[in-house]
Amino acid sequence: MFDALVNLLVDKIGSFGYLGIVILMFLESSFFPFPSEVVMIPAGYLAYKGQMNLVLAILFGVLGSYIGALFNYYLSLHLGRKFLERYGRYFLIDNALLSKLDNFFENHGHISTFTGRLIIGIRQYISIPAGLSKMPLGKFSIYTILGAGIWVGILVFLGYFLGSQEDIIKAYLREISIGIIVVVLIIVGIYSFLYLRKKKKQRTKKN
Repeated sequence: MFDALVNLLVDKIGSFGYLGIVILMFLESSFFPFPSEVVMIPAGYLAYKGQMNLVLAILFGVLGSYIGALFNYYLSLHLGRKFLERYGRYFLIDNALLSKLDNFFENHGHISTFTGRLIIGIRQYISIPAGLSKMPLGKFSIYTILGAGIWVGILVFLGYFLGSQEDIIKAYLREISIGIIVVVLIIVGIYSFLYLRKKKKQRTKKN
């Protein structure tokens, strides 16, 4: 099923156009577990073929991600925790996920809105604790756009530079996606190591 979906998007995303990118990235960035890799890598490939503009593909990908993040932000800001605890399951948000997001946001602060955009399983929902904590919209927007820009840019450029290898794009998109995840996990691991070392030094100074 996954391979069929990939082939469909590679073949058809050009007909969806930039509006299709916005819609699919909105879904990916809000609550629908739709993999952004199978949208933005083919978009980069189509940019290589001249069927899309490289810059516009990135901009519209970021726009879709930002709109999806805003959806989660305002959902949590205006409806609050009680609503999410009661009805969140209809948006694939359970209490365990809420606790996980709370801990991540509490430990890493507002910057987690940026770093969380690069973590699989967190990126779609990191806007929720930002809304619950009433994070200023301006700061939220900056961090979200920066994080989404890095992620979308990586995927689009990957599709663009592999454009001459059409068979690789179609046959090995799953492996490419896994490779991206590994790189992101390494980045997050380095960040976590530096963060924990900083916290340890702070505790040492207090003692």
